[in-house]
Amino acid sequence: MTLIVDGYNLLHASGVFGRERGSRGFEQSRTALLDMLVDLLGERAGDAIVVFDAAEAPDGLPARLSHGGLRVWFAREYPDADSLIEELVEDDHAPAHLVVVSSDRRLQAAARRRRAKAVSCEQWLADAREARRARGRVSPDAKPPEPGPEGAEFWKRYFGLDD
Repeated sequence: MTLIVDGYNLLHASGVFGRERGSRGFEQSRTALLDMLVDLLGERAGDAIVVFDAAEAPDGLPARLSHGGLRVWFAREYPDADSLIEELVEDDHAPAHLVVVSSDRRLQAAARRRRAKAVSCEQWLADAREARRARGRVSPDAKPPEPGPEGAEFWKRYFGLDD
């Protein structure tokens, strides 16, 4: 299963943002989102392509890079990320094995036309967070560690507050 993620759409849905404003803030926010995705996807990170708008990107930003196994593409030669995502969906030889993560109706329609699965960012995030918990990173039956900084981290993970 290949996951194609509308990067900035998921960024806004996730609420993950850097502290700075401007281009440095965008970079921090993208990195925070990519780190979150690597954590949520685990060993399946290599099956994902995250696409970001880049029509007005600063010089030096590559068209493609890898982040923790994720494939990260910047839509440098496209009017927007949606256009690149539509092309990826259209060109795929097995679209039934694609999942497009975007709340954008245009991309959801493009995915469905090719019989790919379309999932809103909010729904995908909820499902991915639940799957991560179910994979045993935090067992509801696990005994918490003794009080201290590690104990606080346990409870944050247990209640899903570490995201």
